[in-house]
Amino acid sequence: MSVVNILWADDEIDLLKPHIIFLEQKGYEVATANSGDEALDVIKTKPFDIVFLDENMPGLSGIETLSSIKNQFPNLPVIMITKSEEETIMEDAIGSNISDYLIKPVNPNQILLCLKKNLENKKLISQKTTSAYQQEFRNIGMEMSGNLSYGDWMEVYRKLVYWELELDKSGDDSMMEVLAMQKNEANQVFAKYIERNYTEWVNGKNEKKPVLSHTLFKEKIFPYMKSDNPVYVILIDNLRYDQWKAIQPIVEQYFRVEKDEMYYSILPTVTQYARNALFAGLLPSEIEKKYPKYWVNEEDEGTKNQFEGELLGENLKRYGKDIKFSYNKVLNLTAGKKLVESLPNLTGTLLNVIVYNFVDMLSHARTEMEVIRELAENEAAYRSITASWFEHSPLHDIFKYLSEKKYQVIITTDHGSVRVQDPVKVIGDRNTNTNLRYKTGRSLDYDRREVFEVLHPQDVFLPKMNVSSSYIFCRSTDFFAYPNNFNYYVKYYRNTFQHGGISMEEVLIPFISLTAK
Repeated sequence: MSVVNILWADDEIDLLKPHIIFLEQKGYEVATANSGDEALDVIKTKPFDIVFLDENMPGLSGIETLSSIKNQFPNLPVIMITKSEEETIMEDAIGSNISDYLIKPVNPNQILLCLKKNLENKKLISQKTTSAYQQEFRNIGMEMSGNLSYGDWMEVYRKLVYWELELDKSGDDSMMEVLAMQKNEANQVFAKYIERNYTEWVNGKNEKKPVLSHTLFKEKIFPYMKSDNPVYVILIDNLRYDQWKAIQPIVEQYFRVEKDEMYYSILPTVTQYARNALFAGLLPSEIEKKYPKYWVNEEDEGTKNQFEGELLGENLKRYGKDIKFSYNKVLNLTAGKKLVESLPNLTGTLLNVIVYNFVDMLSHARTEMEVIRELAENEAAYRSITASWFEHSPLHDIFKYLSEKKYQVIITTDHGSVRVQDPVKVIGDRNTNTNLRYKTGRSLDYDRREVFEVLHPQDVFLPKMNVSSSYIFCRSTDFFAYPNNFNYYVKYYRNTFQHGGISMEEVLIPFISLTAK
């Protein structure tokens, strides 16, 4: 480990000689200064790792010295040492971006703790995190080998996301690889779980079933509509649970998280099916049969989700919810700004739904645009760019406004996405859909061992393009590739974020209820 260089500025520096000797015995190198001016001269002579600065020095004060240091070296940690506990002095120091402060008299162990906290914090956290995950690794593995319920799977995924975020902060690449392997194993087991249970769930044959897309409003949202306080449902398209965790600290500036839950997306985990089902309160083939004018099939031209507001209205009618509601879809920055301006017009509307499309556009842009691939090259970067967008978006302004009005807010989504790795060969005719995570058509050729196949779509309430249509779904991180130009196709799509298939990232998605602070 390289020597840590400390600058200690105090007009009574001679009285601190025992402290300095103590630090030198611990392997630190300490330079001293008797005043703020001298400290500014010394700091130019060589690089320092941290500065201890007396607040009450004659001449240039500690606060003035701090300001000059930060102007020249904004990232240099400065610890303020003061005799006074006056609140204004503390506020001035904290406002000037100190890393920590100590009250005189200080003892050597306080100084040592302060150094470790500010210089070795990340290293110590990394060691602790790695050790803790190593212990949890075995526990998660044992859980997966058991007979898990749908709720157990939510908890397994919640734990994996937690450790992914913690290890990401620690910077331990080797443990991140171990976690990635465990998550891939979990996805393989989870896919088998879905295959065993999905048909019974959608047919209502198993009472122990999760909330699914088509039951979300009935089971999760309608209960919030019992008072006169407006409810805002903000559906951020394609928002994974880990992405919610990335934006949560920003949201919590204005709201308290009342419930942090998940629900299960239906198959295919794509907007056309999952979101239409969510708003309609019906499964896809039921929508096609009951509201044919609101359903657009795979082979048909046109937007597949242009009647979400109408489907929501029909859903409310079926359950006797005779209320005023609004539906707004935001597809670009201009639409977002217009919505912010028009929010006061929604006063008195009891249910307000906002569909925000950025995350879905980001995943598609990452596939098509090289610069976005570089900005979001992995899971951590994908979360980071989502948080950065959110912080500077009109959606952030919407949350501020809703918080000021003390409205009830729900954040959710229609499906997630998964970073694909492994190609699965499939052959289909020209009418086969283009999605990389599921295929539907009448002439599909594939290895049955590599997919989840639904030979009779009506069994899981999916529309049929023709009499012999079937559906196949990718598991875990697989993606479909045609034999023609196979190598080019695989290279182009590997490591892109896709949705439509079966993975925890796509199926287990956030349902968050918020109350204003």
